Amino acid sequence: MRSVLQAPSVLPQANDPCWCGSGRKYKRCHKRSEGRVLPGEISPMRSVPDHIARPTYADTGEPVAWDEPRIKSPETIERMRHAGVVAAEILRLTGEFLRPGVTTDEVDEYCHQLYIERDSYPSTLNYHHYPKSLCTSANEVICHGIPDSRAMRDGDIMNLDVTAFVGGVHGDTNATFLIGDVDPQGRELVRITEECTWKGIEAVKPGRPISDIGRAIEEHAKAHRLGVVKAFVGHGIGEQFHSDIQVLHYYDSRNSMIMRPGMTFTIEPMITLGTWQHKMWDDEWTAVTADGKRTAQFEHTCLVTESGVEVLTAGEGAVSPSAPWSR
Repeated sequence: MRSVLQAPSVLPQANDPCWCGSGRKYKRCHKRSEGRVLPGEISPMRSVPDHIARPTYADTGEPVAWDEPRIKSPETIERMRHAGVVAAEILRLTGEFLRPGVTTDEVDEYCHQLYIERDSYPSTLNYHHYPKSLCTSANEVICHGIPDSRAMRDGDIMNLDVTAFVGGVHGDTNATFLIGDVDPQGRELVRITEECTWKGIEAVKPGRPISDIGRAIEEHAKAHRLGVVKAFVGHGIGEQFHSDIQVLHYYDSRNSMIMRPGMTFTIEPMITLGTWQHKMWDDEWTAVTADGKRTAQFEHTCLVTESGVEVLTAGEGAVSPSAPWSR
């Protein structure tokens, strides 16, 4: 469990001693963190009823990798379609729960129950000992933010990352939501990030290198003078939460795997207002932009088809149902 000192309602002047008791001047200490997302207290890990099927790591916290075929069978694909629908619905309903004043731990509790009601296991729960049922990444948090006692604020942007394990496979999706009255720059960032995601999706074509996806995303982001995070990538998915396909969200000719019908992977670009570089919190999960500027993300699980792509977490009822320019 982590905890954080709470700032007083009236902050000191720049040259006064910092309120935290460090003995440093306020301007040299916590003033630098004003407006930033700070870690809060994490509640105990939630339980999942025994009747719900769970991945191999659910009890140990240690996933065991195996040589899962990159090309999925028709039967596996059908199961993945269902998992995608479940994940998309949970994401939409959890997004509707967001509002200023609600803590991200309360969001996790609500989302956890949505999984249970659908006889699905929250894939993040105890994955490499991750303690919660979804990721909540606000403002400058790039990804993997742990739900805690922090209350959402008016003007935040909040990414929710949901993955459902059901039918022996995973469905993975995320979206960035506007909390209250978000400024025009934040709204624009979220809009362009969704567009970047769909630019990448539209680049999925059998027989083409997977680097086409990163090229399409990076070109759209750069056209709007936005950054593309390089440290975190899309991944293969199926019976395993993460398998060996890597989807870069920027162009690199070495990312040259040829896309084949039956492949399943995520596309999940993280787009920034400033630098693409990141820093890690001490919890070894939470990644934030190095310059503290906001970042947004959208994600879909995709299937390569004979003619292009099927988006398993899109369609009716999804937060991002289709390419923005087609709806």
